[in-house]
Amino acid sequence: RIRTGILELDRVLGGGIVSGSVILIGGDPGIGKSTLMLQIADKIKDRKILYVSGEESALQIKMRSDRLNYHLENFYILSETNLDIIQAVIDSEEPELIVIDSIQTVHRNDIESAPGTVSQLRESTALLINIAKTKNIPIFVVGHITKDGMIAGPKILEHMVDVVLQFEGERTHAYRILRGIKNRFGSTNEIGIFEMSETGLNEVKNPSEVFLSQRNYGASGCSISSAIEGTRPILIEVQALVSATSYGIPQRTSMGFDYKRLNILLAVLEKKLGFHLNKADVFLNIAGGVKIDETAIDLAVAMSICSSYKDIPIDSETVILGEIGLSGEVRTISYLEKRVNEAVKLGFKRILVPKSNLKGYEKNKNFEIIGIEKIKDALDKLF
Repeated sequence: RIRTGILELDRVLGGGIVSGSVILIGGDPGIGKSTLMLQIADKIKDRKILYVSGEESALQIKMRSDRLNYHLENFYILSETNLDIIQAVIDSEEPELIVIDSIQTVHRNDIESAPGTVSQLRESTALLINIAKTKNIPIFVVGHITKDGMIAGPKILEHMVDVVLQFEGERTHAYRILRGIKNRFGSTNEIGIFEMSETGLNEVKNPSEVFLSQRNYGASGCSISSAIEGTRPILIEVQALVSATSYGIPQRTSMGFDYKRLNILLAVLEKKLGFHLNKADVFLNIAGGVKIDETAIDLAVAMSICSSYKDIPIDSETVILGEIGLSGEVRTISYLEKRVNEAVKLGFKRILVPKSNLKGYEKNKNFEIIGIEKIKDALDKLF
């Protein structure tokens, strides 16, 4: 493998770039895809890199590299969209790494349709894969994404390449998450976390501290939980706001948490705890712009909603973990030890966990661990 020198990227790739592989990287416009490509070129100075740009001129790329203070060596820029010319340049220059920015702009002369159409995307990608495999050159392919967050073009594009990476995050937030969607050479469970700054993308070594850096102490509707992203735990702040609705139908808004899951939890709170949320607007946010898919933060979400509803703050030194079932029970979660260790490392003193997870768990004088069987038990302990 080729080490990029960017540890977060190497982790997501499974240890580095495999020779002859085709890596598709997608993300919103302005999220940092081209910046990451330049950053790789800045780190790998001993290899000849060909940067094919169909969107920017050589001067624009030079201006960006100067702004980011990159000192690029063995770096060749080709502003071209015709794949026949690109292939001829690859044959003559023999680069050791190729970047295509972006696949939606390049085209083949032997296909009549316009660049960016399904047939052009498929055939252009097929040609690039052939070049990568026959010459054993790794190729990064940058792809735009649609409004739905999918990589533009047919799903077959993702099936053709070896690795699919997706850049996530809001442009208004500084933090970016690089997530592996597909990887023939490693795990798809890993994520890389970056912070966008004036000097490019900086790696975030301890994401828990970052996501909790601006949390409110003593504010109602806020709780702390732990999510597993890849192989590492990340402590996150769950924020909820419950207010009386001024419409006939109450609003339900969720940022960073599954909207359907939120509706299920609201139904459980109404049925099992008697909270009249059918007359209230509920807004939920995972602070920092991160998206959480797992169910282990269910209990934290529910308690944040209860805290806002009652306007009583949750103890700021408490971490809440657990999945909630439809009958109001708190179910077992995975990787409890990792989550607890991360919480203790950051100074939290009390941790609420599913009671079924406590089997064989030894008591520790540095923190208090409390087993929760029903959602009502958590309410009694916290309020």
